[in-house]
Amino acid sequence: MDHATATQNHIPAIDELIIGDSEATTRLRAMIKRVADSDVSVLLSGPSGSGKELVAQAIHLASPRSARGFVAVNCGAIPNELIESELFGHEKGSFTGAHARRIGHFETADKGTLFLDEIGDMRFDMQVKLLRVLEDRKVTRVGASTATPVDLRIISATHQDIDAAMANGQFREDLFFRLGVLILRVPDLASRTEDIPALITHFQKGKRAGTVARFDDSGIARLQAHSWPGNVRELRNFVERAGVLMGGEMLSEHEVEQLLNNTMPNLVAVKIGYAANTNAPQSTTIDLKQEIETMELMRIHTALELADGIISEAARLLTLKRTTLIEKMRKYGLQSANA
Repeated sequence: MDHATATQNHIPAIDELIIGDSEATTRLRAMIKRVADSDVSVLLSGPSGSGKELVAQAIHLASPRSARGFVAVNCGAIPNELIESELFGHEKGSFTGAHARRIGHFETADKGTLFLDEIGDMRFDMQVKLLRVLEDRKVTRVGASTATPVDLRIISATHQDIDAAMANGQFREDLFFRLGVLILRVPDLASRTEDIPALITHFQKGKRAGTVARFDDSGIARLQAHSWPGNVRELRNFVERAGVLMGGEMLSEHEVEQLLNNTMPNLVAVKIGYAANTNAPQSTTIDLKQEIETMELMRIHTALELADGIISEAARLLTLKRTTLIEKMRKYGLQSANA
């Protein structure tokens, strides 16, 4: 099968990953299809939660490398002392805890695509080593004496202002030019709110009717008026929250407003039969402890969404110590990929 045929076969996959028919989304899909045919490095810029990893996956699927692996790495989530080993691998005994040889992400992605998310968070000395690998197309595992050739495409992403980071000496200009041969801007959700109904349908696909919340015109209008600081990720979590609390019901502007603001006691009261404009229960008692825990859980969810899953940042938003937040996450059985 030639590449033209392979690319055509992957177009539906792109449409399944990049949802919506707004002008911004249509332009984005067109750019993905255009850059996919080349093998140059692509830098995706855009706010957290806007779907940069999905864009990277779509580029990979439409590229000549689609038959090989797509490896995604969040550079901001890897502890500084482990990032070199994670990216380049290590030999057995190269440091304390290195009980066996480990293949790094660069070698794992050989012949495929390596997606380096939050590249702007990479510490400066690692930027130097990354630049050397990109120039030589060889990686040296920690503790190894020889280099291993790698053949892969690099797609990177950041939500940071890279121009400002370079001006402040926090990001290497030569690395930027190596990573950003092509720069693709991923739009925030606020600039493509007409895609919200299609995104809701996408997030609810395959779910049982009783676990899906529906929205009337006023509810959709309220969603489209929201600023969406957490972007598509925030919308996805909102849809899941609506399904859990109000599944099977039609939500208007009023219910959407409560869900957006996480005013959980009001929603719980409506759900179990409290009067809409009174604090007195009609037929049941109030489990105050449960309501407080429900509100706390939702606030933690929201903070993790806004912090892109980074626990230390979520703790800052909640004005908690990091260890305190970790204890609460354990209590509720929450996990985060980004420590």
